[in-house]
Amino acid sequence: MAEIHDQFDTILILDFGSQYSHLITRRCREHNVYAELMPCTTKIEDIKFKPKGIILSGSPYSVYDKDSPHVDPSVFELGIPILGICYGLQEMAWNLGGKVSPCDHREYGFAQVQIKKVENSSTSVDALFEGLGDEMQVWMSHGDQLSEIPPNFHVIGNTHSAPYAAIVHNSKPFYGIQFHPEVTHSPRGKEVIGRFILNICGCRKNWTMEEFIGKEIARIREICGPKGRVIGAVSGGVDSTVAAKLMHEAIGDRFHAIMVDNGVLRKNEAQQVNDMLNKDLGVNLTVIDASSLFLSRLEGVEDPEQKRKIIGNTFINVFEEEAAKIEAAADEEEKQGAAAKGRVEWLLQGTLYPDVIESISFKGPSATIKTHHNVGGLLKDMKLKLIEPLRELFKDEVRALGRLLSIPAPLVGRHPFPGPGLAIRILGPVTRDQVKILQHADSIYIEEIRNAGLYDQIAQAFAVLLPVKAVGVMGDQRTYEQVIALRAVQSEDFMTADWYVFPAEVLRRISSRITNEVPGINRVTYDISSKPPATVEWL
Repeated sequence: MAEIHDQFDTILILDFGSQYSHLITRRCREHNVYAELMPCTTKIEDIKFKPKGIILSGSPYSVYDKDSPHVDPSVFELGIPILGICYGLQEMAWNLGGKVSPCDHREYGFAQVQIKKVENSSTSVDALFEGLGDEMQVWMSHGDQLSEIPPNFHVIGNTHSAPYAAIVHNSKPFYGIQFHPEVTHSPRGKEVIGRFILNICGCRKNWTMEEFIGKEIARIREICGPKGRVIGAVSGGVDSTVAAKLMHEAIGDRFHAIMVDNGVLRKNEAQQVNDMLNKDLGVNLTVIDASSLFLSRLEGVEDPEQKRKIIGNTFINVFEEEAAKIEAAADEEEKQGAAAKGRVEWLLQGTLYPDVIESISFKGPSATIKTHHNVGGLLKDMKLKLIEPLRELFKDEVRALGRLLSIPAPLVGRHPFPGPGLAIRILGPVTRDQVKILQHADSIYIEEIRNAGLYDQIAQAFAVLLPVKAVGVMGDQRTYEQVIALRAVQSEDFMTADWYVFPAEVLRRISSRITNEVPGINRVTYDISSKPPATVEWL
């Protein structure tokens, strides 16, 4: 079976714990080059493919600290190009005979790099900055710097406070830069990364969704064989819908999608998803209305983790029951003389690459990672194998794939929605009345954002029902009713996010409509927290 590295040239990013590591991966892919992130502690013998080049990320650590992360030294003996960024530069120098020392003054913010040519060189040591001029604005974020470059290295860039801001080996394709080319604050940083992966590493620009879709469909068919069947849950979100449509393209009606209406979906969501998947996209979908069961089990529960657990366990119960019906129906058809369809062997999951990144910290998986609320139990109880066709993709790549699969634009651009649904946007006990209030308020909020032409400028927007009441005045009468909080953020990948600055008139209109049209609400607030320190969702 062809692996992704056999089909696409790959840049390996070794992660030392930088908050920007995922951005390096994205910048490579923006050049149509496949890039993959691994912990910096990965042993070379454990890498099952040959990368075209390696990038060493930044880090909050110092190379000389006792517990600082270090790369397998044999990485420098592979004979392939290596680019060290910030800590990665220091790690390269530290391994190859240079010296690293604390800065007199930590350098954080914009800086001007003076680019230097290497005279009388027989190699293309200037390739990293070729065509970028004599000076470049960059973003610095470091407390250490090189105090002595390793033997056989040349300086190709310096700033006012960093004399060795960029270095290169005189005969090997080793490059190091103290600044962060992956952040937007380095305006020409993407070009620097492009010089490395395209000109120095020689990668082909073939990582496109047009290339991916054909190869992935072929891979799915090979995995599932001529008769293997797949079931998968869909929620109406972009990820599960694109995964479902891709699976349908690969194996047709041997894929069966199941949507469980848990009573905490968005307004009219179950019907909309059924119409879109069944009628518009031709996906075999069964919708199960289990709202009463879910809401009865959620009664009186306030703790968000308890809510997740209840929804996850109840989902497993409902999903297993429906899957058994699908299997039994296929068996009955076979008895009646229909061609054998094969057993349900696979469970489809819409895992994305950011989910994978969160689990590969160089110190091991984070204790706070949230797995998809239904997957673990289903795999264990139903003895199914997992199939994840989107696990190499970022969200923007999934959207591009969705457009190629002819999924309607309003759905491809739809904002994310959490697995536990509105239950974790109701801060307090979940009841049918509370759900209706939040559905109504959220519907008005999204409708007004769309009417203002702002929906596609926002990465995620939603309403939250707070567990507090406030005094108000309506029709000359005192009211004591609940409060809605509005949340809207801009983000490339949801690892960081900034709150969205609405025009005042739009917020005024949203607030007026919610307080006038949603019974039980007399106050609307707007959340202006960024991530970090806050998360995007409240719970």
